[in-house]
Amino acid sequence: MVSSGQTAADAAAAFAALSTPAGRRVLTAAGSAPADPLKAATALRREAEEALAAAAADRAPDVAPADLAAAALTQARLRERARGKFGERAGRMFFTSPGLEQATRRSVTAYRAGRMAAALGPGARVADLGCGIGADAIGLAEAGLTVDAVEADPLTAAVAAANAEALGLSERMRVREGDAAAVRPEDYDAVFCDPARRTTRGRVFDPDAYSPSWDAVTDLAARAPASCVKAAPGIPHERIPAQAAAEWISVDGELKETALWQGLAEARPRRAAVLLRGDGSAPAVLAEDPGAPTAPVGPPARYLYEPDNAVVRAHLVAEAAARVEGALLDPDIAYITSDRLVATPFARAFEVHETMPFSLKRLRSALRAKDAGSVTIKKRGSAVDVDKLLRDLKPKGSESVVVVLTRVGDHPLCLLCSEVTALP
Repeated sequence: MVSSGQTAADAAAAFAALSTPAGRRVLTAAGSAPADPLKAATALRREAEEALAAAAADRAPDVAPADLAAAALTQARLRERARGKFGERAGRMFFTSPGLEQATRRSVTAYRAGRMAAALGPGARVADLGCGIGADAIGLAEAGLTVDAVEADPLTAAVAAANAEALGLSERMRVREGDAAAVRPEDYDAVFCDPARRTTRGRVFDPDAYSPSWDAVTDLAARAPASCVKAAPGIPHERIPAQAAAEWISVDGELKETALWQGLAEARPRRAAVLLRGDGSAPAVLAEDPGAPTAPVGPPARYLYEPDNAVVRAHLVAEAAARVEGALLDPDIAYITSDRLVATPFARAFEVHETMPFSLKRLRSALRAKDAGSVTIKKRGSAVDVDKLLRDLKPKGSESVVVVLTRVGDHPLCLLCSEVTALP
């Protein structure tokens, strides 16, 4: 949120000014500013000059009109971007660009917070270590927990505090600037930690480059009576602490994160949570079953199931196969085949119309016979370049076909399918 030529202190002062009457006036005007950036900046600077001039001398914030206008315009743009994660409440919240990028969407936050509140009980004290703009702390407070939120960056801490006030949570959510690594986890009933995975250069994939570092985060979590650590969905399994129960969470088929739990009762080593509602209140959870047999392997049947990515990352494909009385096409590939059509939140179902060894010539001929014009290609265990294949196929018909590319052993396989949207 620091623009070119603007110091961090200037940015912090401009943000603080948004809470004054003059700042609120400019922020309201920013919500209907012209789409053209230059026109918007010009109009808002004029609005800021008038608002500051109209304010009483003892109530006028000590901020330049240009800085106040820029801060208001930044918030308006970020609020619009934030609607996908926060819905209508984004219009009342405050953001920084990096903070919004890393912030957890509301449904996931509500799900995690609900699980922690159920385990700890109302009013339990939770430390949110590295709270960012406060998205997770807000969820915890709304679930009835008492939250101490700590953030190292002064501006981001101010944004988090402003969000607590804007949503009426200041009594249960206290925000302070500080070093998360200096907090004593033992002083709380639980800690939550979402280490920063972005720098000025972009996203960070190496856990050792997180801030705080992965070792520091896992140490804090292990010292607390209970804890939840948010990690990237692709975190290597070998970096998950042995004492942690790992849960992969997806929303609308998109894998969002890995939550690492410690100190909670009935915590299975591995779980997949598929959120079925936007508020996180209807999770479908698939847990590891140590006594479950290995999934059988079988030939293509009438239906093909594509497990949710949370199920795949949690290594729970065998458990998902058992739900549909299915088998795997290949023991190392996450496709399930079954003669039964079973409603399951853990996989998408496709009806298989034709199966053949993969070759461009045969596939093109089969699609032409089906009058295929809209072709969706899915693949697992195949090295085929999907974009090139679509160019080579040149479908021109009127029907829609799903093409699944996979392999059985060393043999490439192609299945022509249609997605099943409802049970008969």
